[in-house]
Amino acid sequence: MIRTEKPQHTSPVRLRSPGGTPAIEGGHPVRSVPLAFSPPDIRDEEIEAVTEVLRSGWITTGSACREFESMLAQYTGAPHAVVLSSATAGLFLLLKTLGIGDGDEVITTPYTFAATANVILHAGATPVFADIEEETLNISPEQIKRSVTPKTKALIPVHLAGNPVNVKTIREIAEFYGIAVIEDAAHAIGASVNGKKIGDGKHPAAFSFHAVKNLTTGEGGAVTATDERLIREIRLLSLHGQSRDGFSKSREGGWKYDILAPGYKLNMTDMQAALGICQLRRLDRNREKRETIAREYTVFLSGFDFISIPHALGRAVHARHLFPMLVDFDRLSVDRDTFIRGLWAENIQANVHYIPVHTMSYYRNTFGYEPYDFPVAYSSYLKEVSLPIYPQMRDSDVNDVIEALSRLFARYKK
Repeated sequence: MIRTEKPQHTSPVRLRSPGGTPAIEGGHPVRSVPLAFSPPDIRDEEIEAVTEVLRSGWITTGSACREFESMLAQYTGAPHAVVLSSATAGLFLLLKTLGIGDGDEVITTPYTFAATANVILHAGATPVFADIEEETLNISPEQIKRSVTPKTKALIPVHLAGNPVNVKTIREIAEFYGIAVIEDAAHAIGASVNGKKIGDGKHPAAFSFHAVKNLTTGEGGAVTATDERLIREIRLLSLHGQSRDGFSKSREGGWKYDILAPGYKLNMTDMQAALGICQLRRLDRNREKRETIAREYTVFLSGFDFISIPHALGRAVHARHLFPMLVDFDRLSVDRDTFIRGLWAENIQANVHYIPVHTMSYYRNTFGYEPYDFPVAYSSYLKEVSLPIYPQMRDSDVNDVIEALSRLFARYKK
């Protein structure tokens, strides 16, 4: 049975018309305009910073990227950071620089966005899925142990929704079996365990700065690590394998360069980094606002025994990138699709995270997976609904979400 997260906040929920006719059945929507699911938090500060880069005459990888890297390293506590075009690029380059390829196996979770598994295939290795824990939606340490073979060379745990995995246990498993750990921290910038930020360098970690993430550069990502050699190799491979990039040549003079490795084109631009610098400065304040919203939702949802909320373990601090709830739809008279359409009819944009990777056509056809090969991941997916959570939400927006849920629960609870 799922343990529901204990409420930490007891502000009263203010409902205008609980139990009214749902808009999907002809009632008036809770809101007159849609509440977006996850819009970027872009302010005048970002616009001015990007404008400054545009006017500088240097808009690709340059000084802003280096400043952003320094700030990321300081923020996470990692000795080194390199910014890239995406978290996907970071995961791929980490696999390549760790020498993982043909004949190797890499364990990861099926309950993630497909990029986590795709990069393993792009590196030439084979993804091996290990089921999740329903309480957290994160990869199960016990299932990891059962998935290790002599071919296993690495493990990619995912901090799903910004909820940290059991880092200590993951590290112990990896050390026991002699395998590398690459943290998929795409959702987890700002999360921490026992006072240590995710991405502090104990394991190399890849962050995402996609438009919907807690910190955005439009598109983009970064890798943090302790190993300076690893970071140097990633930096080299991210920009064609050049011995000197354009910024170095422009500052140091001279035109000569060499190709030291057959690299890729996976670098970040200074325009993106300018956004990231501004975003990082208020990341912790924004995380606190997300936490406040999560507490309001938790207080409300704890009153319904057919709802469970995946929770953080121990002294972990959740980044609150997403707010997933698990709904026992057997207790309602509508299915999930109708329920989500009901929220959208109330002008509340809800979503689902994620369709398990092993159920996607390519993985199903290539590896012969069936949905219940990973029963916890699949059954959790069938219950999951993600609610809007972002720092620009006002108290009235949160109340609108709660009122819409209250209306649907009142109408459809069996």
